[in-house]
Amino acid sequence: MSHQTPALLVRGHAFSFLCPPSPTSFTTLVLFSMREVISLQVGQAGVQIGNACWELYTTEHGITPDGRLKEGSPSHNDQGFSTFFSPTGSGKHVPRSLYIDLEPGVVDEVRNGTYRGLFHPETLVTGKEDAANNYARGHYTVGKELIDSVMDKIRRLADNCSGLQGFFIFHSFGGGTGSGFGALLLERLSTDYGKKAKLEFCVYPAPKLSSSVVEPYNSVLTTHTTLEHSDCSFMVDNEAIYDICKKNLGVSSPGFTNLNRLIAQVVSSVTASLRFDGSLNVDLNEFQTNLVPFPRIHFPLATYAPIISKAKAGHENNSVSELTFSCFESGNQMVKCDPREGKFMACCLLFRGDVVPKDANAAIAQIKTKRTIQFVDWCPTGFKLGICNEPPADVPGADLAPVSRSLCMLSNTTAIAAAWSSLDHKFDLLYSKRAFVHWYVGEGMEEGEFSEAREDLAALEKDYEEVGIDSADAEEEGEY
Repeated sequence: MSHQTPALLVRGHAFSFLCPPSPTSFTTLVLFSMREVISLQVGQAGVQIGNACWELYTTEHGITPDGRLKEGSPSHNDQGFSTFFSPTGSGKHVPRSLYIDLEPGVVDEVRNGTYRGLFHPETLVTGKEDAANNYARGHYTVGKELIDSVMDKIRRLADNCSGLQGFFIFHSFGGGTGSGFGALLLERLSTDYGKKAKLEFCVYPAPKLSSSVVEPYNSVLTTHTTLEHSDCSFMVDNEAIYDICKKNLGVSSPGFTNLNRLIAQVVSSVTASLRFDGSLNVDLNEFQTNLVPFPRIHFPLATYAPIISKAKAGHENNSVSELTFSCFESGNQMVKCDPREGKFMACCLLFRGDVVPKDANAAIAQIKTKRTIQFVDWCPTGFKLGICNEPPADVPGADLAPVSRSLCMLSNTTAIAAAWSSLDHKFDLLYSKRAFVHWYVGEGMEEGEFSEAREDLAALEKDYEEVGIDSADAEEEGEY
């Protein structure tokens, strides 16, 4: 953020130039350093969130549903969108993406839907039988049959990249394919692409809404398996987003399309700096460097503003300061938890549109003085700022009002530990009676994996508790 000697970012580390380069040489550097990202959508939730994301990306870049650039599209002069789209010889732009589900139903909707001409048919991968909400089926039996074919397709996508930066994995914690196959995929990615960034967007089981009885089992098992393989996991829960759609957008009974379009705006904000120019762009590795203080503490909380309907849009100010304050309100959070109950370790503010660094810095200064935001004492400043010049796009028929600027806040806070303790409690209730365990063991899973996974989650809760303890208190404890 400082205006010192320009630095070259290599995997999140800044290397100063010996002398300031000329503007032309720097432009050349930027043009030829392609940083592609491959998106992997796994299971029903992953596929449906993916649909909302690609709908939004194509709108933002002026790409038609069959993959061609619209006349007069801004992307004609900007190659940034090649991060997510691969240009073909025939002038089409194909998503660097893979849709994976163990049964064909949800992916068939993509094959026959509005965007059927956008995706390469080989990147829509389906099996013949589903995971039946069973982690073990997704990870051990049914999933094992599909994984080699999936890894082969990922290798082809990676070979088509000149500087692959990493992977985005979209999946749910609660479903059989999302949890089981999602975990298996992350294990294999870790083996084959160890040095590449792996960022997850995961649908976490909502506190009150539930799509299946065994969600707590699937969630604890997949968290345990992926903990060491994922670099950063952005969690969303359907209940929090459902409430946002009802209260902020006035949608009386939100469906998955409403929820996923809102999630897509968050994903777009996170990826905007990879696809568009900005005065303070944030690189994929910078997210990890700034948000993940310890490898296991990698579950940032996402908040978005403004979330307003078209009817209210004309009556709102949406100044940089207002957006910043809105992002510290629990009503705009994508996971149900109370940030006042925890301490912040890091906070990444990603602005889009008509925003200048001076206003953003002033808003942060206001937040620090007016709000009782507690940071852990070993990381007292903790704010990272990103500004992308491209304003958020308006998807036709969507609930959100078109706005000139927006803010997505990613914060690593100890408050999210409440989500883990709620999940662990539900797991304990089921497992105390060994309810449904035979379905998992019947698919070749060892029963010991349940207690091993639960112990790992207890350790994760403990990790969050320990990072929130003040250094002085920790030293006192260590003396006894």
